[in-house]
Amino acid sequence: MSSSPDAIDSSSSGKYTGSITTIVLVGVAAGFLSGLFGVGGGILIVPGLVLVAKMDQRIAHGTSLAAVLPISVSSLLSYWTHDHVDWRVGACLAVGALAGAVLGTRLLNVLPHRALAIGFATLLLVTAVRLFLPLTSEPTRAVLSIGDIAALMAIGVATGILAGLLGVGGGVVMVPAMMMLLQMPSAMAKGTSVAVIIPTAIMGTFRNRSKKNVDLRAAGILGLGGILSAIAGGWISARMSDTVSNVLFAILLLIVAARLVLQIRADDKAGVVH
Repeated sequence: MSSSPDAIDSSSSGKYTGSITTIVLVGVAAGFLSGLFGVGGGILIVPGLVLVAKMDQRIAHGTSLAAVLPISVSSLLSYWTHDHVDWRVGACLAVGALAGAVLGTRLLNVLPHRALAIGFATLLLVTAVRLFLPLTSEPTRAVLSIGDIAALMAIGVATGILAGLLGVGGGVVMVPAMMMLLQMPSAMAKGTSVAVIIPTAIMGTFRNRSKKNVDLRAAGILGLGGILSAIAGGWISARMSDTVSNVLFAILLLIVAARLVLQIRADDKAGVVH
């Protein structure tokens, strides 16, 4: 049977067979919205791969986490240039996140696809609610207390689990947590979050690859497309008010979550077993 040169063929491993053009478009869209809203991009890549590219749910999670890496590196350089990274806070979060990523990737091989889809839809809904509730921020604390360090490590563990299990960088958890716990300015929280996402993505991708839960070729295409479009998204974001940005992103997440729920219901009616 002939195949198009514009195709990714992983059918022999049970992963994915689809158009490179589709993957590129998902990457461009995810990168643009990542730059626009300051997230790693996985929260958009996963539903894009599942709903648009028709990729297997479990493989989509692993592929998304790998694709988040180059996008996050690009974002970190931008935030670091503007001195918007708190390395002390990032180190505390990273310690917990690396441990959490190991646990999350283990759960990925155990939990059924339906549970993963429901978990991701729930994450999207929670994030949307958070965006509709603006947070106030004050200058970050000069000294971290023992309680702060313990809380940050716990948040890191939760972030790592989300990364390994759902294929997201965890920024939707870390950013609001830093703003509420440490009264950290939004830009500083986002920059620090991106710094933590990088080692988390590396660990999660390594674990997912060992369990054959990642399509590295698709991840590379997604990441490259995301880097370029993230620059454009960041340029627009700098000229958009926080209120407009949050409302638009919250609406987007609600739409994606609704699509995932409808897909789950459709599969249930069709008797599809995941």
